[in-house]
Amino acid sequence: MINKHIKNSLLRIKVIPNASRTELKEVNGSLKLYLQAVPEKGKANQAVIKFFKKEYNLKVEIKSGSKSRDKVLRMI
Repeated sequence: MINKHIKNSLLRIKVIPNASRTELKEVNGSLKLYLQAVPEKGKANQAVIKFFKKEYNLKVEIKSGSKSRDKVLRMI
């Protein structure tokens, strides 16, 4: 599902913290990552990185959007 969204090793997602469960959904052609983590002290950002490592065995870093819900991830 995420392969078609990766362009030049970059992945754009929208993060929704404080969700009832952690899951990745495709909504209107874009990816939304619902996280149980709270957006305090970088907890949601850490949860994004852990999610992609656990679910897709991808090592990612947040290229932009560390303080925003709209994020660009780079595959490393």
